Amino acid sequence: MLVGLPSGRPALLSLLWAVAMSSSCLGKSIDEDRNQLLMREKMMQLGGKLVLRREEELANTKLMALKKAELMQAMKTQNFPPSMHFFQAKSLIEKSEVFHILKKMPKGAALHLHDFGILSMDWLVKNATYRPHCHFCFTPRGALQFKFAYPAPPTPAPTQCSEWILLEKYRKELQNVTEFDNSLLRNFTLVTENPDVEYANQDIIWSKFEAIFFTISGLVHYAPVFRDYIFQSLEEFYEDNVLYLELRAMLYPVYELNGTLHGRAWSVRTYKEVASMFAEKHPGFIGVKIIYSDHRFRNVSFIMESVRAAMELRTMFPSTVAGFDLVGHEDTGHSLYEYKEALMIPASRGVKLPYFFHAGETDWQGTSIDRNLLDALILNSTRIGHGFALSKHPAVWANSLKKDIPIEVCPISNQVLKLVSDLRNHPVAVLMATGYPMVVSSDDPAIFGAKGLSYDFYEAFMGIGGMAADLRTLKQLAMNSIKYSALLQSEKETAMETWEERWDKFVADVAGSPQ
Repeated sequence: MLVGLPSGRPALLSLLWAVAMSSSCLGKSIDEDRNQLLMREKMMQLGGKLVLRREEELANTKLMALKKAELMQAMKTQNFPPSMHFFQAKSLIEKSEVFHILKKMPKGAALHLHDFGILSMDWLVKNATYRPHCHFCFTPRGALQFKFAYPAPPTPAPTQCSEWILLEKYRKELQNVTEFDNSLLRNFTLVTENPDVEYANQDIIWSKFEAIFFTISGLVHYAPVFRDYIFQSLEEFYEDNVLYLELRAMLYPVYELNGTLHGRAWSVRTYKEVASMFAEKHPGFIGVKIIYSDHRFRNVSFIMESVRAAMELRTMFPSTVAGFDLVGHEDTGHSLYEYKEALMIPASRGVKLPYFFHAGETDWQGTSIDRNLLDALILNSTRIGHGFALSKHPAVWANSLKKDIPIEVCPISNQVLKLVSDLRNHPVAVLMATGYPMVVSSDDPAIFGAKGLSYDFYEAFMGIGGMAADLRTLKQLAMNSIKYSALLQSEKETAMETWEERWDKFVADVAGSPQ
């Protein structure tokens, strides 16, 4: 015992020393375990296994510094674009330095688009409606309808439309043509200043959404506009650094000025011809494929005919027609299971018709519509459109992951059509964090007031991915868009080479830019 120390003090010192050493070891253990968990999570996330080159690491450092600065600023101001409705966030997004980098990024392909929702509606107003012989009328419900004809379209029945008015003559009589054109634009998009007030629920916004396609149909199905629309759409996506598109197309009849009608084969052939002509003038452009689609409100016998038509079109145009899908408001349409008799026709005939089903575009868990995800998996869907509800179906999630079936994520569409308000809470965030295969697309950007793919990439990168998403995530998404496309393997290899050249230049530009 040490002189001068009370009895039992050495034991206390020894105990304190042991506790201190234990705490030190525990602290070290916590840090190690924490770092290991962080590393595991980083490896698991989408793109986490990619190894960046030195120049990519430098570009990533600069990109992430900008991203962090924007996120820190948003946390102070509580103005974060992905947490806001896109109509109100768009102007903020366009001021973002991260967004400007994403616009320059080669994004590969856009795999989830609908034929006449992809070109800025300004073009339809300022180009298509100014062409000669364009007439318009109003339906009893006040909806606009257009028709090109010479001399004039036949007088419609009062139950269908008012008398046709020649648009060129009508504009000459107006005092304010600009205001009239702006009113047309409002009829061609969902954009409004108060979306939550104007679109109180999903039924209301879907009604307006589908009415837009009815309104513009007379414009876009006029043969000269049809051709130009395709070309200008490719131009808009090409300018946004997208080199390949897959379009869901319903292939309604296209008409000439004299009333002659063209069928589905003519339309597919025109897509092919215009894409080929576009490729001649635009280096690196890869092409277009069509996913023939029909509306899910049709009866079973009608869908049987559509499936047969898809098989026939794929036989006629094997390099252009990729497969078949069903489109429309999933919650109010027929389920895939109700169409099983029609959808089993190809297999019963030994014919391969790839499916690209919209599935899980719903908030209603456990309903027959929600179970479209199960049936999409059973029917061997090549990709799943939206897959918004996939994280609620662990068995489907596991099986589709095993089969390597990607989802097509369309953030702005999901928000505008009222599936989720704050994109930080998008269920795909869980899938992205676990590395589930996916691509980002823009669905109907023109109707949402967006353009190309960059806005959706911004929402996915900043909102859904959070701070965990970096250049690896972006690179993986771009490569996925080629990997999971309907291109042949040889075409994919060529497309990947083209993309890699552009990616390397993009990385060099970002890495070499001043901080």
